[in-house]
Amino acid sequence: MMSRPSYNYTVESPATFFLMGIPGLQSSYLGLAVSFSAMYSIALLGNSLIITVICMDSTLQEPMYFFLCVLAAVDIVMASSVVPKMVSIFSSGDSSISFNACFAQMYFVHAATAVETGLLLAMAFDRYVAICKPLHYRRILRPKLMLGLCVTIISRAVLSMTPLSWMLSHLPFCGSNVVPHSYCEHMAVAKLVCADPTPTSLYSLICSSIIVGSDTAFIAASYTLILRAVFSLSSKNAQRKALSTCGSHVGVMCLFYLPGMASIYITWLWQDVVPLHTQVLLADLYLIVPPTLNPVIYGIRTKQIRERMRMLMMCSFRKGLLT
Repeated sequence: MMSRPSYNYTVESPATFFLMGIPGLQSSYLGLAVSFSAMYSIALLGNSLIITVICMDSTLQEPMYFFLCVLAAVDIVMASSVVPKMVSIFSSGDSSISFNACFAQMYFVHAATAVETGLLLAMAFDRYVAICKPLHYRRILRPKLMLGLCVTIISRAVLSMTPLSWMLSHLPFCGSNVVPHSYCEHMAVAKLVCADPTPTSLYSLICSSIIVGSDTAFIAASYTLILRAVFSLSSKNAQRKALSTCGSHVGVMCLFYLPGMASIYITWLWQDVVPLHTQVLLADLYLIVPPTLNPVIYGIRTKQIRERMRMLMMCSFRKGLLT
């Protein structure tokens, strides 16, 4: 039995990849194009509204809204990295993507998801301080600390995801240049290399497991302390108010972590059991559903943002009538 080619095997990298889309669901491409376009429009509009409202309103300059503003920006980047190309594949069949664009897309997708999980941890810390140490809230969460947290989160994403894309892009490619996916997902592209992709695949699994595992562990610890503090309150009204402030965050975390972890481990452990179109569709929805629903969840459940959004849209509507 012949061994696979080694890493120093020189093969010219393909100038272009072709994204397969969602294998087996070609008959549903028009419906998928419409659905994804609608979700992308909602994601752009909703997250842009949140950024605009928070930046314009001086009463929303608290740490929670600062992190929410950054989260909205990351959601726009994450959705914009993949959805326009997906819609192009589903609507017109334009599936080609250059080698450099493919790896740029891969990098931005993985970096954005790494930043988002860090932001969810920072938001959990914010809720912990607000509920468990309310008298020290402004002293602990100073602007300098918030900026430092964001820089740390972004730096962690850049430092952890740069080697992932670099390792795979420097492996030799030969044979097919058709990616069995609707975007340049790491594992799908790794299947096209001539050399052994195990090191880069293991790095992807270990790195994502450490980042997500550590973040979810700290988030769980934060909410354990939060729930302990909430249920120690004597007033039922105070308990409901405290739990309500955390409800939006918990909903967003479930949207992000559950499909994300399912997608990663299905690809690694059950790829021969779960149909390919299910794996690809799950990975696609993981990148578009959270950016679409995050602004809806925060807009509905956060009274201050809901009221400011209503005022902003009413002002825009009146200006439109006057002009």
